[in-house]
Amino acid sequence: MKKILIIYSSVHGQTQKIATKLAQQLIGLGNSVVTADIKAAPALNEFDKVIIGASIRHGKHNPRLYEFIEKHQTVLASKVSGFFSVSLVARKPTKNTAETNPYIQAFLSKTTWRPQLLQVFGGNLNYQGYNMLDRNVIRFIMWLTKGPTDPVTNVEYTDWHKVDEFAEQIHRA
Repeated sequence: MKKILIIYSSVHGQTQKIATKLAQQLIGLGNSVVTADIKAAPALNEFDKVIIGASIRHGKHNPRLYEFIEKHQTVLASKVSGFFSVSLVARKPTKNTAETNPYIQAFLSKTTWRPQLLQVFGGNLNYQGYNMLDRNVIRFIMWLTKGPTDPVTNVEYTDWHKVDEFAEQIHRA
């Protein structure tokens, strides 16, 4: 049994939802798992594996993500580690892998941490759950990228089978 920590940075809850699903799968595979918001993460050295998930907001990961990684760089480098990014861009088949997703590539260019496991998941588009500024910014981005712009749209782009596969990769690593 491995002790696994899954840390998440979530704005509208989808990254937390994915972290919870990963935890359920990993527990089902016989692991001990703790999930925590990046603002309240426990000591990393108590765990065998550390996985970090972060969402994209207005085209960027939360700056707190990079601060956290920099602060814990030595511990992260000494363990099996992974990173997953959650974005609406990942709804597109041509941008839903670590190799093709621009946000994963931007992330890797901004940090020296090199997790062994990388994954990207589509997020959740729920216009009614956003404040007016976010709703309008996201609708504009969707218009530019030929996505849904109807203000009552609520569609989950997360591929849950892919989440299950990532849990298996974490378990085997």
